[in-house]
Amino acid sequence: MVTCYIGVGSNLGDRRAYIDKAISQLGLVGGIKVKRVSSIYETEPVGAVKQGKFLNGVLEVETDLGARQLLTEIGHIERALGRIRTVKDGSRTIDLDILYFGNERIDEAGLKVPHPRIAEREFVLKGLRELGKA
Repeated sequence: MVTCYIGVGSNLGDRRAYIDKAISQLGLVGGIKVKRVSSIYETEPVGAVKQGKFLNGVLEVETDLGARQLLTEIGHIERALGRIRTVKDGSRTIDLDILYFGNERIDEAGLKVPHPRIAEREFVLKGLRELGKA
């Protein structure tokens, strides 16, 4: 089993309900066990797109899936919860990002681990610190 950290966020609809549903659905995927969840923080959006505030947090999970397979499962959950990618960094019902996948460094199309913008996101750093990762 590999310990992974996943960023979770939402800024559309019932933000907390979307986060709770995403956590629940992650736990239902074979080979994934949600171990801990950081506090959930309300944050200002980052970037040029005008949008509402986010709720964000960090999940600690254990998995026996590979990183690409985990990314696929995360994508299924995002789509099941209504995520539609129309505008880069736009509003979303749910956003799940692999922050760390064990100690692996991955630089592939569509999958960069550690997540390249961790240091730019205080809410991610705060959640990681809370879980003892940063």
